[in-house]
Amino acid sequence: MKNSKFWFSFFVGPILFAFIVVVILPMFMGIYYSFTDWNGIGNTANWVGFKNYIDVFKDKEFLSAFIFTAKFAFVSVITINLMGFGLALLVTRGLKISNFLRSAFFMPNLIGGLILGFVWQFIFTKAFDSLGRILGLSFLEGWLADPTTGFWGLVILMSWQMAGYMMVIYIASLESIPDSLIEAAEIDGANAWERLIHITIPLVAPAFTVGLFLTLSNSFKLYDQNLSLTGGGPYNSTQMLAMNIYNTAFKFNEFGLAQGKAVIFLITVAAISLTQIYYSKKREVEM
Repeated sequence: MKNSKFWFSFFVGPILFAFIVVVILPMFMGIYYSFTDWNGIGNTANWVGFKNYIDVFKDKEFLSAFIFTAKFAFVSVITINLMGFGLALLVTRGLKISNFLRSAFFMPNLIGGLILGFVWQFIFTKAFDSLGRILGLSFLEGWLADPTTGFWGLVILMSWQMAGYMMVIYIASLESIPDSLIEAAEIDGANAWERLIHITIPLVAPAFTVGLFLTLSNSFKLYDQNLSLTGGGPYNSTQMLAMNIYNTAFKFNEFGLAQGKAVIFLITVAAISLTQIYYSKKREVEM
């Protein structure tokens, strides 16, 4: 017992220390600074109470970014998980090129968000414009110059990047389903759609819980792709919460206000994610 406690402390201790120093302490310091008027440069931080939190809800740009981020997260969660599950079903069908397809679909996830943003910016501004002029399709022109198409540009980028990662999670779950269940359903006369609805999806429910949590949290926290693809434009109409908080802190030097926004952001994402996990786990039990 003594040896096991020693080795437990030996391996967990440094990780726990790093977690406290890198995550826990900065979080509490951020909460403290959210009640001050610190500008991020000077040594003085005057206590202002709940003023920053009141100012947050008066900030129209923050509220606009919050609504835009919520809409983006809702659409992205659906598209990413549907694409990931669809790709997982495709590559588990025993095709000869399954291994190649798995690698190809997963590769976008290995590319950094900033680089992906610039790649898709070129596609939307150059390739789409050229196609639009050649084919006479005006809706393909000026994609990132309009708030609506800018929104869908971000959704396409995020879905293309994350679908392969979700695919891997769903593949692991699909391959754990016993073949005997599928064979028994086939013998009973169930067609492919019935097998998918009544056997595959209920047994893959735990993977959906993980997939929904990851896509939901990543969609809310998105920054790099937003920066490199649209930069929040036009006129901050595609600015997401993370970018709004960053600009408040480092562009306008209002660190106290930015921390207030960050605390509200943290509480919102935590509440939504925990609620989603609770209902997904409950649904798993019912299935």
